[in-house]
Amino acid sequence: MNESLHVKVSGAVATVTLSRPEVHNAFDAVLTGNLTQAFQKLSVADAVRVIVLEGRGPSFCAGVDIAWVSRTAGQDAAEHQRDAMQMAMMLDAIDRCPKPVVAMVHGAALGGGAGLVAVADVAIAAEEASFALSEVRLGIAPSLITPYLAAAMGARACRRYMVTGERFDAREALRLGLVHGVVAADKLASARDHVVEACLKGGPKAQSATKELIRVVEDSPMGPDLMRYTATHFCDLRTSEEGREGLAAFLDKRKPSWG
Repeated sequence: MNESLHVKVSGAVATVTLSRPEVHNAFDAVLTGNLTQAFQKLSVADAVRVIVLEGRGPSFCAGVDIAWVSRTAGQDAAEHQRDAMQMAMMLDAIDRCPKPVVAMVHGAALGGGAGLVAVADVAIAAEEASFALSEVRLGIAPSLITPYLAAAMGARACRRYMVTGERFDAREALRLGLVHGVVAADKLASARDHVVEACLKGGPKAQSATKELIRVVEDSPMGPDLMRYTATHFCDLRTSEEGREGLAAFLDKRKPSWG
């Protein structure tokens, strides 16, 4: 897309690479906008089934570029609000992407970088990866990423790491639920391939519907309305073209059409 973000599509897999290694892939307005556009386009690209998100250089992502923030300190309130909304829209575009998003984390994932991990469907970290939510040490708060981190780690863990700003390692991130797996750095590529292969075995429409199902269930109280929603959701998928094909393939002991 440009020097700060590379998008490569190979078959059914798109790889989105943050490419500002000189600043540990920190966000500025350009990178934020390009990430939003990339995920909006990939979300509607029929050929793309899985999206891998990674960082170039020594770190996954160091969060917001503090030098950029300093340069824009003189903006008026409306301009600050615009920049913040742009970042919020970026996170939302990744979170609401109907396709599986796999984050491969190495080096540091700090602040907004940890937020990127939280909006991915699957996150795998190298053993040497480190994480921090240290905005309070700058006199600010991790406002934009908190909804996603609270969903991933829970409010209690957020309280500790957002208030103290401490760094924590990949094993702690795994214990908290921020990442789903930890592997040696030289095993990241094979771990990525394993997750991608697993995702490609699922029906694409079913995966999209499942992501929306999780969102609705998470936001809904238990009761008759939710029961009706889940029953209708199940029936719609079971009787869909993709659902019929998947069930027939299982009974016929063959791969489904999307496999």
